[in-house]
Amino acid sequence: TGLPKPTLFRLVDTLCEIGALRYSERVSKYVPGLTLLNLSAPVLARMSVRQFARPAMQELADHTEGQMQLVVASQMRLTYVDVVQGRGSKVYRPDVGTHVSMSRTASGRAYLLALPEAQREAYLAQLRESEPEKAALLTERLAGARADLSEFGFTRSHADLHREVQSICVPMQTMRDGELWLFTLSLPVFSPLLKSLETEVGPRLISLVHNVEASLGNS
Repeated sequence: TGLPKPTLFRLVDTLCEIGALRYSERVSKYVPGLTLLNLSAPVLARMSVRQFARPAMQELADHTEGQMQLVVASQMRLTYVDVVQGRGSKVYRPDVGTHVSMSRTASGRAYLLALPEAQREAYLAQLRESEPEKAALLTERLAGARADLSEFGFTRSHADLHREVQSICVPMQTMRDGELWLFTLSLPVFSPLLKSLETEVGPRLISLVHNVEASLGNS
C-alpha cells in the first residue's frame, strides 16, 4: 500500500472494529468481513431490473438448460448482479459481484459497442500498449459483434473466456441511472441449441429483454 506501518495497523484495526475485515486463523490472513456483504444488500435492492427480470430469466434458463446472467456496466466495469441456473445446466456458476471480462465476453463486447466511439477507441489504444495480441483479437471480435448486433440483435462470446461455454448477450436499449444492463445466456458447447442461436434462442433472449424494458416503462 505504501502506507507507514503504524497508519496501516490503525486502519486495519478500524476496519476490523466495524466488521469490514477480520483475521482468519484458518488461513492466517485478514479476510473481508460480513459488513461488506451487508453493504451490498442496498445496492441490489435498488436494482429494480433484477426483480422484474428474474422470473423470465429462470424460465429461459430452464428451457435451454443453460445459465442466464444479468450484468450491469458502468465506468468501464462490468459486474454480475444476478446468475440463474437452468434445470440440468452444467455451466459453471459465477458469484454475484464477480467482475466480468471486458475483452473476452459477449457482454463486454456489447458494452464496448454501446460506448461513444472516442471512449471505445481510448480503451482499445490502452489495450494495444499493454497487450497488443489481446487488442488485435478484440478489434476483430468487435467487428463481428457489430455485424451480429445489426443482423441478429445479440453479440457472441466465441468461447473466448471458457472454451466449453458459448454465450450470447442482448443489451437493454436505454441506460438506467447511467448504467447499462446486459442479459447473457450461456450454453455448453455440446448443447444442440447452439445450432439455433439465430432462429430460436437469440429471438427468445431478445423478447425477454424487450419485455423487461416494457415492464420498466421503457418504450
